Amino acid sequence: MFVEAIEKAAAYTRPIHTIMRTYSGKQIIPGAATFFFVNREGYAITCKHVVDMLLASETINANYAAFRAERNRLPNDGKYKNNLKGLELRYNIGPDTVIQIRNSFVDAVSSMSGFTVHLHPTADLAIIKLNDFGNILYPDVAVFKKNGADIKQGETLCRLGFPFPEFTNFAYNEATDDIEWTATGIQQSPRFPIDGMVTRFLAENNSLYGIELSTPGLRGQSGGPLFNKEGIVYGMQSSTKHLHLGFDIIDKEILINNRPHKVTDYSFMHLGQCIHVDVIKNFLDEHKVVYYEEG
Repeated sequence: MFVEAIEKAAAYTRPIHTIMRTYSGKQIIPGAATFFFVNREGYAITCKHVVDMLLASETINANYAAFRAERNRLPNDGKYKNNLKGLELRYNIGPDTVIQIRNSFVDAVSSMSGFTVHLHPTADLAIIKLNDFGNILYPDVAVFKKNGADIKQGETLCRLGFPFPEFTNFAYNEATDDIEWTATGIQQSPRFPIDGMVTRFLAENNSLYGIELSTPGLRGQSGGPLFNKEGIVYGMQSSTKHLHLGFDIIDKEILINNRPHKVTDYSFMHLGQCIHVDVIKNFLDEHKVVYYEEG
């Protein structure tokens, strides 16, 4: 049903790869998010919470760089541990504190000097503009639904994104006490589609902002497009709501491999929440960003 539509969406949908580590260890934690391009001028959209993470990376990295520079100047004497503890307190660093984050816009452009953003005041929506970019690596751009009022309950739609990160092109550099991207390892993560039925529409203060689907959006799909079987974009995956169904099982005895076991299970329905196409287009209009509609 969505075979051709997924191919269309894949042409303008790209992953944001992230690596991070905490103060207590050298293990690198990979993660991913999604963004998609609306024109050939380097403009894309994603979730505001994704951009918040990108912006926070700069502050986090700068804080650890300043901490590391002071730590390296501490005299290695009997007061070292006490001095280090004081330094950790001053920089608000504990064992589980994230101290470094690196981000990569994968297969978007050949090079860029950075990016600028516009954050929606209420919706989980942001515009990203890639600055001073080289060759464009996305062969197509999104085409939006012309009239969002035509979206109906019961329609089946699809989302595309990059959950389950499988890239391994990163390493911890012992000499510099840093995490970094490498030229070796797996550089890609497979795209992952998931469909669902439109169940309800989401509104706040009598203002429509979202579309609810019968299936969850997956971690890593945040910022990915929501589209119909023709590949027309209806919205953007934002979050997942968890509704308690009340079909709870507590200490129920069942047979597993012919042996009795007591199990407890609390049942939830996980519903995807997407930013409505009209909210996206209005925000693009507000910032005079060129985009394309069907027809």
